[in-house]
Amino acid sequence: MTDAEITEFIVASRAGYIAQRVESGDDIAVAAREADEQSAAMFPDGQPGPGHALYRVEDDGEPVGSLWIGPASPDQPDSCWIWDIVIDEAHRGRGFGKAAMLLAEDEARSKGAAELGLNVFGHNTVARRLYENLGYGTVSMRMSKPL
Repeated sequence: MTDAEITEFIVASRAGYIAQRVESGDDIAVAAREADEQSAAMFPDGQPGPGHALYRVEDDGEPVGSLWIGPASPDQPDSCWIWDIVIDEAHRGRGFGKAAMLLAEDEARSKGAAELGLNVFGHNTVARRLYENLGYGTVSMRMSKPL
């Protein structure tokens, strides 16, 4: 991604993350604070931090989505993490998500990772189905009930 695309990605990723957290029941202020903390840690000076890579998903040169992959955490050196993957709504259902996931797996392998992980919100059934079809399994689950 170009510098302008990285800036646009950071803004869009933050907004999407906050929206997903709020849809899952979190308070908007808490979601915004956590998004800001994550952004500051992962994008020092507005650029991807060490080990992080951003990809523009394209169809015949036209952007249709984005992928962010990086280290899972400092205490898991052999694990990579998909921090964000988005396929624009108009382009979903055409295999771009699967292709981006396979790219992420190749990238993780090239970094020597033995594992690739991600988080998916429970309400995102389409994404969950894609990940399950690619062989991803549930590692932990947080559940809640509105009262």
